[in-house]
Amino acid sequence: MLTSRLARGLTVAAALAAAAVTATPGSAAAAGQANHQLPIPAHVFAPYFQTYIPGDPAEQAAASGARYLTMAFLQTPVAGSCEATWDGDPNRPISWAQYGDSIARLRAMGGDVIASYGGGDASGHGTDIADSCADVDKIAENFEKVITTYGITRIDLDVEGPMPKNLPGMDRRNKAIAQVERWAAAHGRTIQFDYTVPTDVVGITKETKDMLANAVSNGADIHIVNIMTFDYYDDKPHEMAADTKTAAGELLDELRVLHPSTPDFKLWQQVGIIEMVGLDDYGSGGETGPLEIFTPRDAVDVTVWSWLHNIGSLSFWALGRDNGTCVGQHSDSCSGVQQAAWQYTKTMGAFTHN
Repeated sequence: MLTSRLARGLTVAAALAAAAVTATPGSAAAAGQANHQLPIPAHVFAPYFQTYIPGDPAEQAAASGARYLTMAFLQTPVAGSCEATWDGDPNRPISWAQYGDSIARLRAMGGDVIASYGGGDASGHGTDIADSCADVDKIAENFEKVITTYGITRIDLDVEGPMPKNLPGMDRRNKAIAQVERWAAAHGRTIQFDYTVPTDVVGITKETKDMLANAVSNGADIHIVNIMTFDYYDDKPHEMAADTKTAAGELLDELRVLHPSTPDFKLWQQVGIIEMVGLDDYGSGGETGPLEIFTPRDAVDVTVWSWLHNIGSLSFWALGRDNGTCVGQHSDSCSGVQQAAWQYTKTMGAFTHN
């Protein structure tokens, strides 16, 4: 689970109107960045940046070559709150002072960020905003706040653990998405919502299927469904690249049910894949059962396959783990496998295109 814890180069020209400036809260530069409205590429590689670990997204992007980052996570400080903050820290609100300057510098490099809500830690504590807050309007206001503060054009909602089983929270989340999409249309803003959900090789859970069906019934347009193709916890051997492809095919079948009039080539664009580089949580040291290891060779295989199927999004957990400094160990700061620094990023980064 995500917790608070090509064999060839494929390049796409990007024309971004961001300036290489240092913005301060309330400044004209900050206001300009907050109005940034260039959408994320239609097919994007956007690895996770762990906001709970001290670091600068722009510095990691410059070092690794990644240009689009998924920043995780936003959640409420306590269950019952309607105000999501970075990692649920009340001292790290959604404000330009938190990451604004770094986002501006990342845009100046030709990149951007996706804001991610929820995650495994929120699922265990009831601090995902839709589980925490009983007011749809206030949930929508928080989404709008992250959009207007940073000029965000895509929001990821990581729903896992017990979260899909919270039916009132599920319905509130989808109603808030639909409300924000109407608000954005009325104000000439660009916004896309993605769901990130767990999977196993035979597909997503019934609760996740129900959540996606509820989104349709509430008029919420879900741009991409990202499946986490790791942490299967089933005591079975896994070929991680092959199982990724199988799980993605199962997701396509579910999207056909939800959108029966949409052709497959468009449905593939609604598929997103998230890997965990190297050792995943399950493969990190259970005394029994096989390891789950996403290798650098798997990364080449999945990247080529993703390009050929024209899926919408490719990602991994997490950028700060993309190094080989702790072979055989599981850590938030390394992959646990033999690799060159930023090897996964340099492979999978070739996927981004329009």
